[in-house]
Amino acid sequence: MWKVATASTVVAAVLVVLMVLVCCFRTKIFYPLFWKENPTHRVIEGILKEHGPLTTARFSYLEVKKMTNSFRNKLGQGGFGSVYKGKLHDGRVVAVKILSVSKGNGEEFINEVVSISRTSHVNIIRLLGFCFDNTHRALIYEFMPNGSLDKFIYEDKNASKDVQHLDWKILNEDKNASKDVQHLDWKILNDIAIGIARGLEYLYRGCNTRILHFDIKPHNILLDEDFCPKIADFGLAKVCPRKESMVSIFGARGTAGYIAPEVFSRNFGAVSHKSDVYSYGMMILEMVGRRKNIKTKVDRSSEIYFPHWIYSRLESNSDLGLENVRNESEDEMVRKMTIVGLWCIQSHPSTRPTISKVMEMLESKVDLLQIPPKPFLSSPSPSPHNLSYESFNL
Repeated sequence: MWKVATASTVVAAVLVVLMVLVCCFRTKIFYPLFWKENPTHRVIEGILKEHGPLTTARFSYLEVKKMTNSFRNKLGQGGFGSVYKGKLHDGRVVAVKILSVSKGNGEEFINEVVSISRTSHVNIIRLLGFCFDNTHRALIYEFMPNGSLDKFIYEDKNASKDVQHLDWKILNEDKNASKDVQHLDWKILNDIAIGIARGLEYLYRGCNTRILHFDIKPHNILLDEDFCPKIADFGLAKVCPRKESMVSIFGARGTAGYIAPEVFSRNFGAVSHKSDVYSYGMMILEMVGRRKNIKTKVDRSSEIYFPHWIYSRLESNSDLGLENVRNESEDEMVRKMTIVGLWCIQSHPSTRPTISKVMEMLESKVDLLQIPPKPFLSSPSPSPHNLSYESFNL
């Protein structure tokens, strides 16, 4: 009888000790003894504290797991990690991007959290929360049911399937939605162009700090249920004081085909908000042509560079030769977008308009716009004799 009582006491004592240990680990009391903190973790926590209280909510990993219903509804997967559909406690549907532990040193994560948490604009994606819990990193965004702009403008379906651009495309596109290509009319495309310009102007002039995006492209423009555009993916963004008009960056950043010349060669001038204007112009021309500006799968001797092709037609005041232009009103919108795009991709930053001027041009009459000089340089395209595509997705 005594032995049974002793055994029961020992078992009870062991259970109590185990429960205490579990509680201690959950409250991180013993972490310094059993868990060696990663230097990157310490740096990220320091940066988050340095920027003071953020307007963006911080969630624990358990909360992220709960809002995604244990990661049940997976929207897709890419090099960055995986994206899941979730729901906040107030019922709002969200897209939860779970970042891969092995990817990067946390710079893109910090850029995203710090830059977007400073913004509040109808044309900027809302970061509703983030998770930085030990090795777990996650970003929680508002859900965009219409996905990214690229799927509405490229005639070639393969043009929007590049693995490099998988992130935002899968992040907001409901896998149960129709996969048929839907073409937007020119009025909607024009409104989208104006909305993106308004978002960029806000980043440069409306925030307490100036934010340069450095990766403006159709894949990073999300569309809500009313096709209102939202600028997304601030992983390469640069935050700088408003009084600084020029910035210093280490190495090229962005996506080939959209990178301003001065970003990869300072001989063209200083890096500034005009670098985003260049990317914006390349994107606008892709919206006009409904194709990639640079086609690398055909002979270089043919007219594969769309800006040169469309410029020659615009200069001769002939028919632009574009499909789905049904009347004079649409033709005026298309010509206006084309002229604006060509001004934006001028090689020297000083020749490009400011984003405020871009908005003014898009809202004016086409007869008042002057045709710009012919652009002679494009961002490097993938070729054996040039920098690789991947080298610009830093």
